Amino acid sequence: MNQTGLLIALAVAIVVGLLFGLWPELDLKLAAPFFDPERDGFWRAYDPTYWRWRDAVTWLVTLVAVPAIVALVVKLIWPKRPLLIPGRAIMLTLVTLALGPGVVTNLVLKEHWSRPRPIDVAQFGGDEHFRPWWDPRGDCPKNCSFVSGEASGAFWTLAPAAVAPPQWRALAYGAALAFGVGVSVLRMAAGAHFFTDVAFAGVFTFLAIWLVHGLYYRWPRTRTTDEAVEKVLERVRGKR
Repeated sequence: MNQTGLLIALAVAIVVGLLFGLWPELDLKLAAPFFDPERDGFWRAYDPTYWRWRDAVTWLVTLVAVPAIVALVVKLIWPKRPLLIPGRAIMLTLVTLALGPGVVTNLVLKEHWSRPRPIDVAQFGGDEHFRPWWDPRGDCPKNCSFVSGEASGAFWTLAPAAVAPPQWRALAYGAALAFGVGVSVLRMAAGAHFFTDVAFAGVFTFLAIWLVHGLYYRWPRTRTTDEAVEKVLERVRGKR
């Protein structure tokens, strides 16, 4: 989580934002290879194998979050016991999960950015009007296309990767990015999201992680220690 990562994320946002803002039909062209009129739609939308993979993705993201949740619960129940995981790692993991996939993606964007999904637009047999990524005026009433919730959850695994042991961190980052890209392709194949939906899901989630990591680890005025986080949790439990 350094300056290079931030610059890459901002560059992706600028390039994708401008290209697909000026030529929004690019989203339709990238979705088209997954659409098969002879199969009456997107070729992964009703594939049982796809749905099994989708369930596996949900469980995998949950399993990645479980150690931090368990460590926090154990600490709150038995405040005198040392934390099972470093305090800042717990906070980074859980705060970014709530902020990125939770607040930014699902509460703010998906519920208020009425962009229809590919499977619902007229170009692919639906009855809704296609909208470019920057236009929130659409026919979708709720749980809409921009941005992808599952891609956001997959890219969120960059947060635990950021606090992996130093010798494993590069591998963890690579695995998290590959996971995010893989989930993004699966969602596009099902007609659930356009390319810009998954690209900006990755960008926004990374920016949330970069910000929280800076608050806890990097910035002199806000950074803290694992011991300080542990003491705060002990005081929280003591007040109950």
